[in-house]
Amino acid sequence: MTILYTIHNSLYINLTNKCPCACTFCVRQESDSVHGSDNLWLDHDPSLEEVLAGFEKHNLDSYDGIIFCGYGEPLVRLDDVIKICDYIRSKSNVKIRVNTNGLADLIHKKETAPLLAGKVDSVSISLNAPNKEEYMAIARPAFGETSFEALLKFAAGCKKYIGDVTFTVVDMLSEEQLEACKKIAEDMDIKFRVRPVI
Repeated sequence: MTILYTIHNSLYINLTNKCPCACTFCVRQESDSVHGSDNLWLDHDPSLEEVLAGFEKHNLDSYDGIIFCGYGEPLVRLDDVIKICDYIRSKSNVKIRVNTNGLADLIHKKETAPLLAGKVDSVSISLNAPNKEEYMAIARPAFGETSFEALLKFAAGCKKYIGDVTFTVVDMLSEEQLEACKKIAEDMDIKFRVRPVI
């Protein structure tokens, strides 16, 4: 069971396979791993103790960053993300990032960005659509049409409480869609990155 894996010089945390989205381009539909990692499908959500035991085998200062991003939505396990961040901070000043679909507020039925303040250094949010209709078609979120506005609200909260926020979109979008997504990012003063579909 792969809990921690390395890509380039960053250490990734695979906390869960649960995700409220079923994105049309999701790598999980095509492969069991990314960038040569071991199989990222979990037979159970690893306990906090299992995750921390895995960290004991790594020199955290040797990495460029630690990233919550596996074969699921890490903020499904918000409380454990916070505890793991506290553990990392007790050992190292390494940068911590969360890669997320931005739907944590809907998952937990409360505002979650303030809870990440002082815990993570940056947040990367999968935008992938310029409006709720296209988001529904691409991300296919379990929460329905409220999802897109919730994502934008979460992003605004992260900008306020954390500061370093990036919207990502996959390069399969049309030029028109990409430009519209970029405008959303600019209007919210959030960084923007187009990433290749894995």
